[in-house]
Amino acid sequence: MGFMFFKKGTFVRIRQYVLMPEERAENIPDDTKKVPLKMWVKGRLKHDAEQFEEADIVTASGRTVSGTFKEVEPKYKHTFGDHVEPILQMREIIKKERWGDDV
Repeated sequence: MGFMFFKKGTFVRIRQYVLMPEERAENIPDDTKKVPLKMWVKGRLKHDAEQFEEADIVTASGRTVSGTFKEVEPKYKHTFGDHVEPILQMREIIKKERWGDDV
């Protein structure tokens, strides 16, 4: 079973290995030292490419980056985390201290 080819300009995410386990720093935890340091980058395919193969992309800043083509049209999955009530309460205290009860 072959993988799909995608056209130049398709928005994708690639994975690149930055450091292999033997290249990692000595002062990091043992479980971290055992795995490669990976980098994920989003951009547009520079040429037609097959998913799960090596590909070049052009990032939003215009850099060309090479890596394994992993995902087509990746979703934005980041958040600012769960609600933390004490932080919200602290913001209210700071507002009152700064601007008084008028806020």
